[in-house]
Amino acid sequence: MGALVEVKELRKLYRTGDVTCEALRSVSLNIATGDFVAVMGPSGSGKSTLLHLIGGLDRPTSGTVKVGGHTLSTMDETRLARFRRNHIGFVFQFFNLVDNLTVQANVELPALLANGDRRAVRRRAEELLTRLGIADQKHKYPWELSGGQQQRVAIARALINHPLLLLADEPTGNLDRAAGQEVMKILSECNLEGQTILVVTHDPLVAAYAGYVLFLHDGRVVDRMPGGNPSRIAGRLAGLG
Repeated sequence: MGALVEVKELRKLYRTGDVTCEALRSVSLNIATGDFVAVMGPSGSGKSTLLHLIGGLDRPTSGTVKVGGHTLSTMDETRLARFRRNHIGFVFQFFNLVDNLTVQANVELPALLANGDRRAVRRRAEELLTRLGIADQKHKYPWELSGGQQQRVAIARALINHPLLLLADEPTGNLDRAAGQEVMKILSECNLEGQTILVVTHDPLVAAYAGYVLFLHDGRVVDRMPGGNPSRIAGRLAGLG
């Protein structure tokens, strides 16, 4: 498979007054189509910054990010927002659902914003909700659901536009262990069907679902290892301090 994501010499500086923090230091990596990648590292290592730059939620200080052959840094804000909406799905720790919209309306929203045909969007949303086991909740509001159910809604919403890339930032961080495992099983099934996924996590049990794990430390990629073994992953993470 070819590279879906190409990151070259990526740097990100944050400035607060006279203080400069280098969150990422010349990071380069490729993610192939169909990969399932986990990113781990100590707090402040640059995990979420990397995800935000790959997803076009932030812009790098220098370096480039390409997704599907498109260089994100050359896009203006309007084109970048359109690209995110149409080609990248996001799943966050705190769900980020719209409280005054029903489950079904939350899932349909990105596709309708992309001017999708309303009937086709409705069919796609219903298929996803059925697949994720929450079709019977479609007329409820997010605040009526459990955390695990809300995250399933968020996954359905992320998948509605058939994204090239699914990005998940601590997707189980607000869930109990059982609900978290269910969410990761869903993501694993999506990957088996061809969905490219990058997940940021602090949890070795979550990272073990990935095909491989990238470890960040002080803004640099310092190691890569296969997924599948939570104990080995935990040991490598502990070694980073």
